[in-house]
Amino acid sequence: MVGTEEEASRTAGVSGRAARWVTEIFAPQVLVIALPPVVGLVSDGRPGFWWGLVASLLCGGVPASVIALGVRAGRLDSRHIVDRSRRTVPLLVAVGAVLATLVLLAVLGAPRLLVATVGAMLAGLAVTVPVTLRWKISFHAAVSAGTVLVLARVLPAAPTLAAGAAVVAVVCWARVRLAHHTVPQVAAGALAGAASSAAVLALFGV
Repeated sequence: MVGTEEEASRTAGVSGRAARWVTEIFAPQVLVIALPPVVGLVSDGRPGFWWGLVASLLCGGVPASVIALGVRAGRLDSRHIVDRSRRTVPLLVAVGAVLATLVLLAVLGAPRLLVATVGAMLAGLAVTVPVTLRWKISFHAAVSAGTVLVLARVLPAAPTLAAGAAVVAVVCWARVRLAHHTVPQVAAGALAGAASSAAVLALFGV
């Protein structure tokens, strides 16, 4: 019995560390910063990459900086903002940054798919931000699901969707394993991210 308890404890520790790694690697900030240059490069070559880098710095870099300052000042618990009551200001900053980026890219003639990608980010925020003010929907799940839908437009669709679905499932598991979300919260996040991204991509015809 003792051996069984020790093994269960060791397994729980390993799974907990794995969940924390998954949470860090697939954090919304990471995906928002990494996605635009990839989309720009694959869809429009080197010029697209530079457009994507601009989008990354604005959509991801500005909110990430605000959150980092909040963590350093002790106002936020971590870059994942586990405490839902502290999410309002960083999320409003994110909405403002993404909206400004969308307008900038559209006015300056950035690649259509990249503009659609930023539009999908804004749509995801438009759905999840009002929800999180009352219920702790998972941004990890939402952003990872939306990212998969966008990548399926620039990479082979079937394998990208299959692999992406597995990644989203692992991300959802990690958030539940760490007790940061419930199963309904990660499921709602994944559905919101996928649906909002699909709608915007269809609207842009890409």
